[in-house]
Amino acid sequence: MPHITLENEFPGIRGLMAFSPATAEPLGALAEILLRSKNGLSPTERELIATHVSYLNDCFYCHNSHGEIACYYLDADRDIVDQVRKNPDTAPVSEKLKALLNIAGKVQKGGKQVTEANIIRAKENGATDKDIHDTVLIAAAFCMFNRYVDGLAAPTPEDLSTYPPRAKMVVEKGYGRHIYSKQSNEENWK
Repeated sequence: MPHITLENEFPGIRGLMAFSPATAEPLGALAEILLRSKNGLSPTERELIATHVSYLNDCFYCHNSHGEIACYYLDADRDIVDQVRKNPDTAPVSEKLKALLNIAGKVQKGGKQVTEANIIRAKENGATDKDIHDTVLIAAAFCMFNRYVDGLAAPTPEDLSTYPPRAKMVVEKGYGRHIYSKQSNEENWK
């Protein structure tokens, strides 16, 4: 049961965004920039970082939502997504991404947990300053998004089969207003 009266049936952050369109607009724009940019990190890498941080924060809705989006990008390879959630150091991803996931995990604990050694490891494995910047910002933003969802006890579907249709919609249309608007095609979100 949500801590506030949402007056909509959207799950997770979508319901919170529908409740407050004024804050939804900039939050959606931030998610669009952080997760769909093709400048530097791929959208797949970005979603994996969001999934890992959300898993560390124990945000069921966010780690399943973004894990499913990553899965969509990975041609339905849930095994990679699950490994990134739980132990990115042994996941079948690039050494660069492993180093960036390590940085993201440090940010999740606290920004000052990131050390020069973490940055050197990432750079030695091919990470650019832009990659490191975006990793830290994605991790920090997802700490906020996760706390937003869980702090207001947003409704969270436990049925994992409800996540793939939303993932497909986000991959195809992005993080725009359609994710929380009544004008959206609700059949794609059920």
